[in-house]
Amino acid sequence: MYRRIASYISVLVFFLVGFGFNAKAQFKEEAFQQTYNEKGDTTGRSDSTAKLFSFKEWGQGLAHKQTIKVGTMFAGSVFAPGTAQIYNKDYWKLPVIYGGIGALAGTGGYYLHQYNRSKKAYDAFQVEKTAYETEFGTEYPYEAPLLNNKAKTTGTWLLAGAGLVYWGSLMDGVVCYQSESEPDPGRATIYSALLPGLGQIYNGELFKVPIYWGGMLISVHLLMNYNNNYLRFKRIHNQATSTDPEVSSKIPISGETAKWYRDVYRRYRDYSIVATALVYLLQVIDANVFAYMHDFEVSDDISMSVEPAVISPYNAYAIHTTSPYPGSTNAVGMRIGIRF
Repeated sequence: MYRRIASYISVLVFFLVGFGFNAKAQFKEEAFQQTYNEKGDTTGRSDSTAKLFSFKEWGQGLAHKQTIKVGTMFAGSVFAPGTAQIYNKDYWKLPVIYGGIGALAGTGGYYLHQYNRSKKAYDAFQVEKTAYETEFGTEYPYEAPLLNNKAKTTGTWLLAGAGLVYWGSLMDGVVCYQSESEPDPGRATIYSALLPGLGQIYNGELFKVPIYWGGMLISVHLLMNYNNNYLRFKRIHNQATSTDPEVSSKIPISGETAKWYRDVYRRYRDYSIVATALVYLLQVIDANVFAYMHDFEVSDDISMSVEPAVISPYNAYAIHTTSPYPGSTNAVGMRIGIRF
């Protein structure tokens, strides 16, 4: 039975290839170089090329001389915070954005500077203490200055607050953008890029949010677990291979064993990083694709037919060449029709 099916397939392939060399359903190159944009369309000049970002378009949008795509507005506001609010004519938000970022970043930088000063003083004290004890053989009589860890924590949180205000300015610009279509694929994409799962919520696909969040949380959990074990066995390997016998003798495993575990956990940590990035990118792509396909409907009547066909080229777009078979102007092949 299988031999009979294989012979039928061989005959069909031979039939198609044999007639395919003389097929004349070849289309002119100009047919694929046409542009179908309207004359007044400023968002694109051709079907094959498109600019990801245009400073001219962005500048004219800020001057309110033309509308711009949400992606152009977002890209501009990434490098120039507050420009999205200018385009959206929410001028009252500019003092909030610049004041918040400036105050939080400036205050955070001040506290971190205080910590760095205390750290330099502490390091200098340790150097002086070591030199004194080496030279005189007695304990250094002065107390070590305290590290200002509270200033470090405060400065870190203030800088994180400045980053949160910056993130909020980007999100606010996208939310207030006036879109001609709902859902807007560009807006859905940026939503998912700024906050994973938000694009799916915008598209009305709430059931996907636990899937993507679950995938990211599992990947991040594994990443942290593998990284902790990698650092642990890295420390054990350094101690096991130490030249100090007192240090190496306290390690219950050999340096080769510690090295093997260290490399394994490092490889698994790298895999977890890749998995986290893939889940993140997948949910961004998912939000974009399903926003585009929001209005795409498929009926229950889906059928497919496969049958031989004789294709007659349209003379206005076909290239006519000299055929070894006079009068042969058609191409013979298979036609696949899908109905939905």
